Amino acid sequence: MTLPITEGGVGSLLRKWRRRRKISQHELALQVETSARHLSFVETGRSRPSRSLLHRLADGLEIPLRQRNTLLVSAGYSPLYQETPLEAPRLKVVREAVDRLITAHAPYPALAVDADEDIVAMNLGAELLLAEVSPALLVPPVNVMRVCLHPEGLARQVVNVDEWRSHLLGRLYRQSVYSGRESLRELYDEVTAYGPRTAKDCQELSDTIVASIRVRALGTELKLFSTITTFGAATDITVAELSLETMHPADAHTAAAFRAAAERQPDRKASMSLLSRSA
Repeated sequence: MTLPITEGGVGSLLRKWRRRRKISQHELALQVETSARHLSFVETGRSRPSRSLLHRLADGLEIPLRQRNTLLVSAGYSPLYQETPLEAPRLKVVREAVDRLITAHAPYPALAVDADEDIVAMNLGAELLLAEVSPALLVPPVNVMRVCLHPEGLARQVVNVDEWRSHLLGRLYRQSVYSGRESLRELYDEVTAYGPRTAKDCQELSDTIVASIRVRALGTELKLFSTITTFGAATDITVAELSLETMHPADAHTAAAFRAAAERQPDRKASMSLLSRSA
């Protein structure tokens, strides 16, 4: 696993994360049971934090596992968290869990995405929903934000496209801020350019848990809402960065439309992995 080279050392990193979380030195010091003076010394490089203090600071600042490794290395410690390829034998149980979860959600759409919003697996319901999306957007690695927001993607079928677009952009912006991932910020800049930019779009940390979508698909208008879940207490970076998005019918008509569409495809697999076709 290659860790990024950082400038300014661990103190500079901690200061950036603290400011990103909008918390004062005094508040953070109280939370991690140290003094504001010692924390100030750590941030300015006058004091080297212990490994124990670094873990408490990472917890207090809710720093993702990948970035915690960078923090540890910057302070002169060895990285703690392993990043295992999802296709590795060690993560077989995780792949099986993902497959069970998204298969059980059929005939309604469900998919698993990684930290860059790339789809690693989807079920039949998701394939049915994306059937009219441009094939160019479905060449792996398939990015859920591009698929949803590109003019040739799902966006052209969405009835409440402004609301849906605002939700997705807010979610992506929130993730880019929370994770500190430059790749997500670049993706955000890319997908916001697909449509007219509005003040509502995006420099907001949307915390919407449930989002609604009205979309023309399966020969009718469907009403769905989506939820996102993650693997709690994960100690492997790959697992910690996985999330499952499930879409649920908001009315009986939508539920019946998905059931009927799935029944017309009895030989199709209930779920599929995009890992073997990823770039």
